[in-house]
Amino acid sequence: MPSLSIAIVGAGIAGLTAALTLARKGHAVTLIERRTGFSEVGAGLQLSPNASRILIGLGLGPALRRVVTEPKRVVVRGISSGRAIGQVALGSFMQERFGAPYWVVHRADLQTILLDAVRSEASIRLVIGRTVEEVRSAPNHAALAWVSAGGARENFSADAVIGADGVWSKVRRSLGDTAPLTFGGSIAWRATLERSAAPPELSGDETGLWLGPQGHVVHYPIAGGRLVNVVAMEASTEPVEGWAAPGRTEDLLARYGSAAPALRALLSTPQEWLRWSLFNHPVQRLAQGRVALLGDAAHPVLPFLAQGAAMAVEESATLGAILSGDSQAVPQALRAYEQQRLPRAQRVQNEARRNGRIYHAGSLIGFGRNQVMRHLGPEGMTKRYDWLYGFRTPE
Repeated sequence: MPSLSIAIVGAGIAGLTAALTLARKGHAVTLIERRTGFSEVGAGLQLSPNASRILIGLGLGPALRRVVTEPKRVVVRGISSGRAIGQVALGSFMQERFGAPYWVVHRADLQTILLDAVRSEASIRLVIGRTVEEVRSAPNHAALAWVSAGGARENFSADAVIGADGVWSKVRRSLGDTAPLTFGGSIAWRATLERSAAPPELSGDETGLWLGPQGHVVHYPIAGGRLVNVVAMEASTEPVEGWAAPGRTEDLLARYGSAAPALRALLSTPQEWLRWSLFNHPVQRLAQGRVALLGDAAHPVLPFLAQGAAMAVEESATLGAILSGDSQAVPQALRAYEQQRLPRAQRVQNEARRNGRIYHAGSLIGFGRNQVMRHLGPEGMTKRYDWLYGFRTPE
């Protein structure tokens, strides 16, 4: 079968997954990464069935099962009272309903597994320490220019260019989407701690979600159950700089001064907190000519639906299904990709924003939210997202 030459900009979770998927479809992939190394700051991420199904299909299931955990449920509590509000069924219910597990994983573990798989593919060329400065779509090819760490400039052409270069994507700007990102009014604090150091009542095989008007906290076991990942939200009028700004424990505890004792004990345990700002950018385009976007480069997703990584995995699979070996058909195939993915990306972005408002609701709306959770029950809470978790790659 004929193959395409495809350049992918960015070797994070999105770019690695896309490279592996497209190589397995027989295409020749050049994967370009600005960094010279692949160390990943510690954080967890959630792989719901719409993502885990695809990763298992790529043959990564055995490696992932060694490092993931599979929470049995989400337990939702009030930040101040500590009382349970409701639950969301995960574990066996997710597996039975969607045919794939709901996993949580350390980001570095997932990246390592993907990177090992990419390096084992002869049809993937990994180019590191190169910053892409320009991307253009021509009638018969796509062109890009990159600059090495030493300042040398090189031009490169391929049948298609895929932008997987994150929230501040340069490839997105090449599609004419030059609108600036807007700060979403929240800063996320993240930390990991040894599971043995967590309060006993919060160290089980479940995800904890604490809701309140001042913010919310999520925690779950990662690294095969050895660590606990904690993310706490802080309302703010100003963003912090970068993706790993240091934070002081005493400042976070001041924000959560009224938190229940177990939650305060959890937040006081980590030795190091890192902060990053949440940005909004409503999705506008996913493709133009021979250039396409996936993941955060196309549509940053607020973390209130836990779908950032999953969306990138879905889009990698969709590109793999749509791109044939016919170079002349690339623009048409990428138009079809955009038509398939744009409505779903918009829905996920909107639902994540809505969840953020619900999580941080005041007393009146919060009371209604709690009543709905109790009425639906754990399985009903999961079934609300059949449209999300039941995704199947197009044939």
